[in-house]
Amino acid sequence: MGNIQKDIPLAQFTTFRIGGPAKFFIEVKEKDNLLEAIKWAKESKEKFYILGGGSNIIINDKGVDGLVIKMANDNITVHGERMETGAGATLARAVLLATGENLSGLEWAAGIPRATIGGAIRGNAGAFSLSMAEVAETVEVFNVKKEKFELFSHKDCRFDYRESIFKKDNSYLIWNVVLKLEKGNKIQIQSAVNKFLESRQSRQPKLPSAGSVFKNLPLDYLKENNANIADLANKAGVVKEGKVGAGWLIELAGLKGKKIGGAKVSLEHANFIVNTSQATAEDIVMLISYIKQQVRNRFNIQLQEEVQYLGF
Repeated sequence: MGNIQKDIPLAQFTTFRIGGPAKFFIEVKEKDNLLEAIKWAKESKEKFYILGGGSNIIINDKGVDGLVIKMANDNITVHGERMETGAGATLARAVLLATGENLSGLEWAAGIPRATIGGAIRGNAGAFSLSMAEVAETVEVFNVKKEKFELFSHKDCRFDYRESIFKKDNSYLIWNVVLKLEKGNKIQIQSAVNKFLESRQSRQPKLPSAGSVFKNLPLDYLKENNANIADLANKAGVVKEGKVGAGWLIELAGLKGKKIGGAKVSLEHANFIVNTSQATAEDIVMLISYIKQQVRNRFNIQLQEEVQYLGF
Protein backbone atom coordinates (compact mmCIF):
# COMPACT_ATOMS: atom_id res chain seq x y z
CA MET A 1 0.00 0.00 0.00
CA GLY A 2 1.48 3.28 -1.12
CA ASN A 3 -0.04 5.38 1.68
CA ILE A 4 1.68 3.42 4.45
CA GLN A 5 4.58 5.39 5.91
CA LYS A 6 7.67 4.12 7.71
CA ASP A 7 9.32 5.21 10.98
CA ILE A 8 6.83 7.92 11.90
CA PRO A 9 7.45 9.48 15.37
CA LEU A 10 4.39 8.88 17.55
CA ALA A 11 5.05 11.39 20.36
CA GLN A 12 3.37 14.09 18.24
CA PHE A 13 0.11 12.10 18.38
CA THR A 14 -0.05 11.80 22.18
CA THR A 15 -0.99 14.23 24.96
CA PHE A 16 2.03 12.97 26.94
CA ARG A 17 4.31 14.04 24.04
CA ILE A 18 6.19 10.79 24.56
CA GLY A 19 6.88 7.72 22.42
CA GLY A 20 9.16 6.30 19.74
CA PRO A 21 8.39 5.70 16.06
CA ALA A 22 5.90 3.36 14.44
CA LYS A 23 7.56 0.82 12.17
CA PHE A 24 4.63 1.41 9.81
CA PHE A 25 1.94 4.08 10.04
CA ILE A 26 -1.26 4.96 8.20
CA GLU A 27 -4.17 7.34 8.71
CA VAL A 28 -7.55 6.01 7.57
CA LYS A 29 -10.59 8.09 6.66
CA GLU A 30 -12.67 5.63 4.64
CA LYS A 31 -13.89 2.08 5.29
CA ASP A 32 -11.96 0.79 2.29
CA ASN A 33 -8.74 2.28 3.74
CA LEU A 34 -9.23 0.42 7.01
CA LEU A 35 -10.04 -2.87 5.27
CA GLU A 36 -6.97 -2.56 3.05
CA ALA A 37 -4.72 -1.66 5.99
CA ILE A 38 -5.85 -4.71 8.00
CA LYS A 39 -5.40 -6.98 4.97
CA TRP A 40 -1.93 -5.57 4.35
CA ALA A 41 -0.94 -6.18 7.97
CA LYS A 42 -2.18 -9.77 7.82
CA GLU A 43 -0.42 -10.48 4.53
CA SER A 44 2.79 -8.82 5.74
CA LYS A 45 2.58 -10.69 9.05
CA GLU A 46 2.75 -7.40 10.94
CA LYS A 47 0.84 -6.76 14.13
CA PHE A 48 -1.46 -3.76 13.97
CA TYR A 49 -2.56 -1.23 16.59
CA ILE A 50 -5.27 1.42 16.63
CA LEU A 51 -4.45 4.97 17.69
CA GLY A 52 -7.12 7.54 18.49
CA GLY A 53 -6.41 10.95 19.98
CA GLY A 54 -3.50 9.66 22.08
CA SER A 55 -4.98 11.10 25.27
CA ASN A 56 -4.97 7.98 27.44
CA ILE A 57 -1.89 6.14 26.24
CA ILE A 58 1.79 5.52 26.97
CA ILE A 59 3.90 4.62 23.93
CA ASN A 60 7.20 2.79 24.34
CA ASP A 61 10.35 4.90 23.86
CA LYS A 62 11.57 2.26 21.41
CA GLY A 63 8.45 2.70 19.33
CA VAL A 64 5.91 0.21 18.04
CA ASP A 65 6.91 -2.85 16.04
CA GLY A 66 4.05 -3.16 13.56
CA LEU A 67 1.43 -1.08 11.78
CA VAL A 68 -0.13 1.80 13.72
CA ILE A 69 -3.50 2.76 12.28
CA LYS A 70 -4.66 6.25 13.21
CA MET A 71 -8.38 6.75 12.88
CA ALA A 72 -8.98 9.93 10.88
CA ASN A 73 -12.70 9.44 10.10
CA ASP A 74 -13.78 12.57 11.94
CA ASN A 75 -17.15 13.35 10.37
CA ILE A 76 -20.01 14.41 12.69
CA THR A 77 -23.66 14.86 11.68
CA VAL A 78 -26.76 15.61 13.74
CA HIS A 79 -30.18 14.14 13.03
CA GLY A 80 -32.71 15.42 15.55
CA GLU A 81 -31.56 14.15 18.95
CA ARG A 82 -29.03 11.73 17.47
CA MET A 83 -25.42 12.55 16.73
CA GLU A 84 -23.53 10.29 14.33
CA THR A 85 -19.76 10.50 14.60
CA GLY A 86 -16.72 8.84 13.11
CA ALA A 87 -14.39 7.12 15.59
CA GLY A 88 -11.70 9.71 14.86
CA ALA A 89 -13.87 12.73 15.72
CA THR A 90 -12.83 14.49 18.90
CA LEU A 91 -15.03 14.50 21.97
CA ALA A 92 -14.37 18.24 22.30
CA ARG A 93 -15.86 18.90 18.85
CA ALA A 94 -18.87 16.72 19.65
CA VAL A 95 -19.49 18.73 22.84
CA LEU A 96 -19.25 22.00 20.90
CA LEU A 97 -21.65 20.80 18.22
CA ALA A 98 -24.10 19.36 20.76
CA THR A 99 -24.13 22.67 22.64
CA GLY A 100 -24.77 24.58 19.43
CA GLU A 101 -27.69 22.27 18.60
CA ASN A 102 -29.18 22.58 22.13
CA LEU A 103 -28.50 18.91 22.81
CA SER A 104 -27.76 17.69 26.32
CA GLY A 105 -25.82 14.61 27.41
CA LEU A 106 -22.18 15.44 26.69
CA GLU A 107 -21.65 18.48 28.93
CA TRP A 108 -19.49 16.45 31.34
CA ALA A 109 -16.91 15.89 28.57
CA ALA A 110 -16.15 19.60 28.10
CA GLY A 111 -12.42 20.23 28.31
CA ILE A 112 -11.20 16.66 27.88
CA PRO A 113 -8.13 17.14 25.65
CA ARG A 114 -7.87 15.39 22.28
CA ALA A 115 -9.92 12.33 23.23
CA THR A 116 -11.68 10.77 20.24
CA ILE A 117 -15.18 9.34 20.22
CA GLY A 118 -13.77 5.90 19.37
CA GLY A 119 -11.36 5.98 22.30
CA ALA A 120 -14.05 7.32 24.63
CA ILE A 121 -16.40 4.49 23.69
CA ARG A 122 -13.67 1.86 24.01
CA GLY A 123 -12.72 2.94 27.53
CA ASN A 124 -16.24 4.09 28.46
CA ALA A 125 -14.77 7.47 29.32
CA GLY A 126 -16.58 9.44 31.96
CA ALA A 127 -16.44 12.12 34.62
CA PHE A 128 -18.67 13.68 37.26
CA SER A 129 -20.59 10.38 37.64
CA LEU A 130 -21.51 10.31 33.93
CA SER A 131 -20.04 8.31 31.03
CA MET A 132 -20.32 7.38 27.35
CA ALA A 133 -22.50 4.41 28.31
CA GLU A 134 -25.35 6.84 29.07
CA VAL A 135 -25.40 8.27 25.54
CA ALA A 136 -24.09 5.52 23.23
CA GLU A 137 -26.92 3.99 21.19
CA THR A 138 -25.19 1.96 18.47
CA VAL A 139 -21.58 1.34 17.46
CA GLU A 140 -20.48 0.27 13.98
CA VAL A 141 -17.39 -1.91 14.21
CA PHE A 142 -15.00 -3.63 11.85
CA ASN A 143 -14.79 -7.32 12.72
CA VAL A 144 -11.13 -8.17 12.05
CA LYS A 145 -11.71 -11.94 12.01
CA LYS A 146 -14.62 -11.82 9.56
CA GLU A 147 -13.22 -8.79 7.69
CA LYS A 148 -16.59 -7.05 7.59
CA PHE A 149 -18.44 -4.20 9.29
CA GLU A 150 -21.09 -4.99 11.91
CA LEU A 151 -23.53 -2.97 14.02
CA PHE A 152 -23.44 -3.33 17.81
CA SER A 153 -26.38 -2.36 20.02
CA HIS A 154 -25.84 -0.67 23.37
CA LYS A 155 -26.21 -4.06 25.07
CA ASP A 156 -23.63 -5.63 22.72
CA CYS A 157 -21.04 -3.07 23.89
CA ARG A 158 -21.04 -4.50 27.45
CA PHE A 159 -20.21 -1.21 29.07
CA ASP A 160 -18.84 -1.21 32.59
CA TYR A 161 -16.76 1.24 34.61
CA ARG A 162 -14.02 2.31 32.17
CA GLU A 163 -14.63 -0.92 30.25
CA SER A 164 -16.37 -2.24 27.16
CA ILE A 165 -16.22 -5.29 24.95
CA PHE A 166 -13.89 -3.31 22.65
CA LYS A 167 -11.28 -3.07 25.38
CA LYS A 168 -11.48 -6.78 26.10
CA ASP A 169 -11.62 -8.00 22.50
CA ASN A 170 -9.32 -6.23 20.03
CA SER A 171 -10.91 -7.98 17.06
CA TYR A 172 -13.69 -5.37 17.10
CA LEU A 173 -12.49 -1.97 15.84
CA ILE A 174 -14.81 0.98 16.46
CA TRP A 175 -15.60 2.82 13.24
CA ASN A 176 -18.78 4.85 13.72
CA VAL A 177 -20.96 5.77 16.71
CA VAL A 178 -24.52 7.01 17.14
CA LEU A 179 -25.11 8.98 20.35
CA LYS A 180 -28.64 9.53 21.68
CA LEU A 181 -28.80 12.98 23.25
CA GLU A 182 -31.74 15.05 24.51
CA LYS A 183 -33.09 18.44 23.48
CA GLY A 184 -32.46 20.91 26.26
CA ASN A 185 -32.31 24.55 27.21
CA LYS A 186 -29.41 26.32 25.53
CA ILE A 187 -28.60 28.52 28.55
CA GLN A 188 -28.67 25.53 30.94
CA ILE A 189 -26.50 23.42 28.63
CA GLN A 190 -23.93 26.19 28.19
CA SER A 191 -23.94 26.81 31.95
CA ALA A 192 -23.22 23.12 32.61
CA VAL A 193 -20.43 23.11 30.01
CA ASN A 194 -18.86 26.17 31.65
CA LYS A 195 -19.12 24.58 35.09
CA PHE A 196 -17.36 21.39 34.01
CA LEU A 197 -14.72 23.37 32.12
CA GLU A 198 -13.97 25.52 35.16
CA SER A 199 -13.76 22.44 37.38
CA ARG A 200 -11.22 20.82 35.06
CA GLN A 201 -9.16 23.96 34.66
CA SER A 202 -8.96 24.49 38.42
CA ARG A 203 -8.07 20.89 39.34
CA GLN A 204 -6.08 19.52 36.44
CA PRO A 205 -2.45 20.15 35.46
CA LYS A 206 -1.38 22.30 32.53
CA LEU A 207 1.71 20.20 31.77
CA PRO A 208 1.45 17.28 29.29
CA SER A 209 -0.33 14.27 30.79
CA ALA A 210 -2.51 11.33 29.78
CA GLY A 211 -5.44 12.17 32.02
CA SER A 212 -6.34 9.94 34.94
CA VAL A 213 -3.68 7.26 35.35
CA PHE A 214 -5.59 4.88 37.64
CA LYS A 215 -9.19 3.74 37.90
CA ASN A 216 -11.17 4.85 40.93
CA LEU A 217 -11.80 2.11 43.49
CA PRO A 218 -15.11 0.64 44.68
CA LEU A 219 -15.74 1.39 48.36
CA ASP A 220 -16.62 -2.28 48.90
CA TYR A 221 -13.13 -3.24 47.72
CA LEU A 222 -11.59 -0.83 50.24
CA LYS A 223 -13.78 -2.26 53.01
CA GLU A 224 -12.56 -5.77 52.23
CA ASN A 225 -8.88 -4.83 52.09
CA ASN A 226 -8.55 -1.96 54.55
CA ALA A 227 -11.61 -1.04 56.64
CA ASN A 228 -9.77 1.88 58.25
CA ILE A 229 -9.13 3.51 54.87
CA ALA A 230 -12.76 2.91 53.87
CA ASP A 231 -13.93 4.65 57.07
CA LEU A 232 -11.50 7.50 56.47
CA ALA A 233 -12.82 7.93 52.92
CA ASN A 234 -16.39 8.12 54.21
CA LYS A 235 -15.45 10.69 56.85
CA ALA A 236 -13.51 12.74 54.30
CA GLY A 237 -16.56 12.82 52.02
CA VAL A 238 -14.64 11.48 49.03
CA VAL A 239 -17.00 8.57 48.24
CA LYS A 240 -18.90 9.27 45.02
CA GLU A 241 -21.22 6.79 43.33
CA GLY A 242 -19.79 4.06 45.57
CA LYS A 243 -16.21 4.77 44.48
CA VAL A 244 -13.16 6.45 45.98
CA GLY A 245 -10.84 8.48 43.76
CA ALA A 246 -7.41 6.96 43.19
CA GLY A 247 -5.94 10.46 43.51
CA TRP A 248 -7.14 10.69 47.10
CA LEU A 249 -5.31 7.45 47.99
CA ILE A 250 -2.14 8.53 46.19
CA GLU A 251 -2.18 11.85 48.02
CA LEU A 252 -2.84 10.01 51.32
CA ALA A 253 0.31 7.98 50.62
CA GLY A 254 2.26 11.25 50.47
CA LEU A 255 3.15 10.87 46.79
CA LYS A 256 2.06 14.25 45.41
CA GLY A 257 5.08 15.79 43.71
CA LYS A 258 7.02 12.50 43.58
CA LYS A 259 9.42 12.54 40.61
CA ILE A 260 11.25 9.90 38.61
CA GLY A 261 13.29 11.41 35.80
CA GLY A 262 11.09 13.89 33.98
CA ALA A 263 7.85 12.29 35.24
CA LYS A 264 6.05 13.74 38.24
CA VAL A 265 2.89 13.11 40.25
CA SER A 266 0.91 16.29 39.67
CA LEU A 267 0.58 18.75 42.52
CA GLU A 268 -2.86 19.76 41.21
CA HIS A 269 -4.31 16.24 41.04
CA ALA A 270 -2.49 13.16 42.35
CA ASN A 271 -4.11 10.82 39.79
CA PHE A 272 -2.27 12.68 37.02
CA ILE A 273 1.35 12.11 36.06
CA VAL A 274 2.88 14.99 34.13
CA ASN A 275 5.77 15.28 31.72
CA THR A 276 7.79 18.08 33.33
CA SER A 277 10.09 18.48 30.34
CA GLN A 278 11.98 15.56 28.85
CA ALA A 279 10.21 12.61 30.48
CA THR A 280 10.56 9.22 28.82
CA ALA A 281 8.00 6.43 28.70
CA GLU A 282 10.33 4.51 30.99
CA ASP A 283 10.13 7.35 33.56
CA ILE A 284 6.33 7.22 33.41
CA VAL A 285 6.18 3.42 33.71
CA MET A 286 8.61 3.41 36.64
CA LEU A 287 6.60 6.09 38.45
CA ILE A 288 3.36 4.16 37.89
CA SER A 289 5.01 1.04 39.28
CA TYR A 290 6.33 2.97 42.30
CA ILE A 291 2.89 4.45 43.06
CA LYS A 292 1.25 1.01 42.87
CA GLN A 293 3.91 -0.48 45.14
CA GLN A 294 3.61 2.29 47.74
CA VAL A 295 -0.20 2.18 47.86
CA ARG A 296 -0.13 -1.63 48.06
CA ASN A 297 2.51 -1.68 50.81
CA ARG A 298 0.93 1.05 52.90
CA PHE A 299 -2.77 0.31 52.48
CA ASN A 300 -3.03 -3.26 51.08
CA ILE A 301 -4.86 -1.77 48.09
CA GLN A 302 -4.07 -2.60 44.47
CA LEU A 303 -4.40 0.24 41.97
CA GLN A 304 -5.33 -0.60 38.40
CA GLU A 305 -4.26 1.52 35.43
CA GLU A 306 -6.78 3.38 33.33
CA VAL A 307 -4.08 4.40 30.83
CA GLN A 308 -3.19 1.98 28.06
CA TYR A 309 0.28 0.81 27.00
CA LEU A 310 1.36 0.61 23.36
CA GLY A 311 4.51 -1.08 22.13
CA PHE A 312 5.47 -2.72 25.43
